[in-house]
Amino acid sequence: VQLQASGGGLVQAGVSLRLSCATSGRIFGLGPMGWYRQAPGAQREMVATISNRGIINYADFVKGRFTTSIENDNDTVNLQMNKLRPDDTAIYYCKMHHVVDYWGQGTLVTVSS
Repeated sequence: VQLQASGGGLVQAGVSLRLSCATSGRIFGLGPMGWYRQAPGAQREMVATISNRGIINYADFVKGRFTTSIENDNDTVNLQMNKLRPDDTAIYYCKMHHVVDYWGQGTLVTVSS
């Protein structure tokens, strides 16, 4: 079972990025998936979660700016991030829960002012 996050980079405030998390190991759809982030010196926090029934929850600090979605054909979950701010700078991780938590390796997003 592997989760591979990609799409991070260095951008200026106000622009958009799209993160993707590809899964392998036939786990896609077996449990809820989510995006989390960890800023330097901070604890990891939830950004968005999506259940295998499509119920989505967003952290208050991304509501209206970020959107998560599932691509069933590619076993991928995406995170569209718009209107990025410097305080969005963090390593972004995807996670899936099926009996245990499976984490991707993280992708770094750096937003400059």
